[in-house]
Amino acid sequence: MIKVDVQAGNALDTAVDVMLVSVSGGADGWSGPAAEIDAALGGQMKRLAGESEFTGAAGQTFLLQTLGAIAPRRVCLVGAGELESGSELDDKRRRGWANGLRSAVQAGAQSIAVAFDTPAPGEIEMAVEGMLLGNYRFVEHFGALRQRDRDRVDPDVTVIVDAEHVAMVTESVRRATAIADGVYLARDLVSEPASALNPGTMAARATEVAASHGLECTVLGVTELERLGAGALLGVGKGSDVPPCLIHLVYRPDGEISGPPVGLVGKCITFDTGGYSIKTGEGMLTMKGDMAGGAAVLGAMRALKELDVRREVHGIICAAENMISGGAFRPGDVLTAMNGITIEITSTDAEGRLVLADGLVYTARQGVAEMVDLATLTGAAVVALGDTTALFASDDGLAARLLDAAARTGERAWRMPLIADHKDRLKGEIADLKNTGGRPAGAVIAALFLEHFSEGIPWAHLDIAGSARSEKTSGYTPQGATGTGVRTLLSYLSTPPA
Repeated sequence: MIKVDVQAGNALDTAVDVMLVSVSGGADGWSGPAAEIDAALGGQMKRLAGESEFTGAAGQTFLLQTLGAIAPRRVCLVGAGELESGSELDDKRRRGWANGLRSAVQAGAQSIAVAFDTPAPGEIEMAVEGMLLGNYRFVEHFGALRQRDRDRVDPDVTVIVDAEHVAMVTESVRRATAIADGVYLARDLVSEPASALNPGTMAARATEVAASHGLECTVLGVTELERLGAGALLGVGKGSDVPPCLIHLVYRPDGEISGPPVGLVGKCITFDTGGYSIKTGEGMLTMKGDMAGGAAVLGAMRALKELDVRREVHGIICAAENMISGGAFRPGDVLTAMNGITIEITSTDAEGRLVLADGLVYTARQGVAEMVDLATLTGAAVVALGDTTALFASDDGLAARLLDAAARTGERAWRMPLIADHKDRLKGEIADLKNTGGRPAGAVIAALFLEHFSEGIPWAHLDIAGSARSEKTSGYTPQGATGTGVRTLLSYLSTPPA
């Protein structure tokens, strides 16, 4: 990942390949470093930008040569929009900074500087976050044909500010870097092939993260899960040569705590064949990413200490492979979850809700006051909302705080209803529940199933099936794994309940 430094100085005198400068929309947008550079270029920058229809709108960029008139070889204008703030406008700014850095990198820049007009902590953090997230690449498995891409060196990036703002900007850069580190981790995990990432290697990664980021970590294997009665999680993992596990991470802040303990629960199916209810070949292509919920939990837990979050947080990752073998669970089987509820299996491809069932019960027993689970759970959520996360919640206050957090970060979420009348469709014939209830309202049915395992604790479910992967690069979102959920969770945890 790019390392961002902070330096006192002046944009005009900083010798770099590209200088990124923010420009606001409206008549007063050209001020500070942008106005100084334009004056040094005899007003040509503003004229050329206008001819290219650059208005300073949030998300716009414009790159031009300076032809030796000032120290930077090129200047890239980044639209900051109007001066007022708002979640949608803020995210356009974040995407603009990602586009600006990408333009500089595509122009071959090895040294990049960033200059702001009257830097504010939120603006700096947003800009650096956008640039770091927009520069993400997963090159671990590039070989002889892609060696050049693998060996590409990231540019040096420096934020240029006046001396009195160095400390404040340094802190903003540090926070943005911690958030981006968490997202990078989630993206890396989702991008890994299932041959490299299974429940055992996921547990090993979590143990490493815990050791280096101030977390406690306990990995519960088959013996411990049998003792706890986690029949749903164990049932899903029976068909794999790699045993399932439950990973329990704990963050305890030093000093004052603000707010009660919270639990995060992530679905982590490291590969999903669909089991005996087998997926189509095309449907299996992206199923290495069926662990994006667990990856988001681990990514968020990684950043808690660096962000000085003041709440005790339990991160639970329910890891299994859903494979086919003589020992795999079958349609018609009955599994018993940790809280004693029996589940009749009508589809082995509805396995995510089964591992989450035991994960939620286990988390509730840790003394948390509220729980949030994340899962690539249903195709129905994708049909309903596309790349927007579907949010279900048993508690209005929790739902509101999560929606606010999602809006602040630009990770779109939409609250969906828990329609109680649909619960009858989950009634089992030979057990308490069925694990599916038919195609209509599929995302709602899945959430209603999970609610049976929330143990009466305020609970929210984020179905990230549509938002965990992107088909194309856009702004700070790469093609492939998005790392969605990490920034929403961190924003939610950093804002104590009223």
